[in-house]
Amino acid sequence: MSQTTAELEALLMQRSLTDPALLQAAENAADFRILPDASVIKIGGQSVIDRGRAAVYPLVDEIVAARRVHKLLIGTGAGTRARHLYSIAAGLGLPAGVLSQLGASVADQNAAMLGQLLAKHGISAVEGAGLSAVPLYLAEVSAVVFSGMPPYNLWMRPAAESVIPPYRTDAGCFLLAEQFGCKAMIYVKDENGLYTANPKTATDAKFIARISVDEMKAQGLHDSILEFPVLDLLKAARHIRQVQVVNGLVPGNLTRALAGEHVGTIITAD
Repeated sequence: MSQTTAELEALLMQRSLTDPALLQAAENAADFRILPDASVIKIGGQSVIDRGRAAVYPLVDEIVAARRVHKLLIGTGAGTRARHLYSIAAGLGLPAGVLSQLGASVADQNAAMLGQLLAKHGISAVEGAGLSAVPLYLAEVSAVVFSGMPPYNLWMRPAAESVIPPYRTDAGCFLLAEQFGCKAMIYVKDENGLYTANPKTATDAKFIARISVDEMKAQGLHDSILEFPVLDLLKAARHIRQVQVVNGLVPGNLTRALAGEHVGTIITAD
């Protein structure tokens, strides 16, 4: 048992879990990456899956081809149906935890659909407890589909304003990538990446190829391409220190990003 481990064990037995010395010893403990060779890709709900066959089928083909050389954890977003549910539930005065459950149900539906499209290739969709079998799926078929919504449900931390769940599918996919110690986190959206303004409505929006979390916040772009909490998660992460946002409607973009190419916007922790 190393000195650091012995120190940590002694502190855990003697101190409060918020004790500064205990927290520092935990911080100094060696990191262990569970799935260091795997990549997490998040398929947007509204940006990709809601577009149907024209957007989804080419991505399915890319995923099937990519899993020959990459190990893939494929998370699904929720999208338009979740937004409709949020609007109804918020109008009824229901809390963030209930809205979280509703959003999760839509992300689950999208995972089920994507799983069925990939089934003939041996790629399955797994639910909460099934994540424990992810290493087996990766060893056998190099890919697995999961619902991107974190399983907070009624334990969802409320946002400072409104009842919309702050930790949604962007955050859920990032958390999985970080906890598994994966090598990459790629968000597949319907834009080339981050812009200075909404490119769908602003004709003078300029593309940003690379930016840090602090720069995004300073420029007021912190909620423009990813869910706001993802930036704080990225800033505090040990393993995933950058993410890439790519346009999944452009054939080959996902394949290139998985190969390590810079094809969209890279957002860095530092």
